[in-house]
Amino acid sequence: MSDLPKVTPDQGEPALRIVPMPADLNPFGDVFGGWIMAQVDIAGSIPARTLARGRVATVAVNSFTFKQPVSVGDLVSFYAKVVKVGRTSVTVDVEVIAERNPECPVMVKVTEAQLTYVAVDREGNKRPIGDS
Repeated sequence: MSDLPKVTPDQGEPALRIVPMPADLNPFGDVFGGWIMAQVDIAGSIPARTLARGRVATVAVNSFTFKQPVSVGDLVSFYAKVVKVGRTSVTVDVEVIAERNPECPVMVKVTEAQLTYVAVDREGNKRPIGDS
């Protein structure tokens, strides 16, 4: 697997990797966009909650672009990178890469998104980043 094409050097390790299953397909045989959106939200929340040192809630999907369909059997990697930190919020870019055709692997960028999370306390109220 070491001869797989590199996606981009600044992506680092994926926040999440998953293989979609037949139950995740729409009637046309592609993975539901909503399934991808849910996984993007999970992947984006991982660095946000780490930075916030606690619970976060999604407050905005700033952008979401589907570039290619995702199929059963694709190994889907979600790369999440913090791009902005406010007093109570964290904005994260998520890039989704599908690794296709295991016999002759090809990596394709299938989705990109930007989401904003807000740090919340146990009661669900906004709190400053870093307070728990």
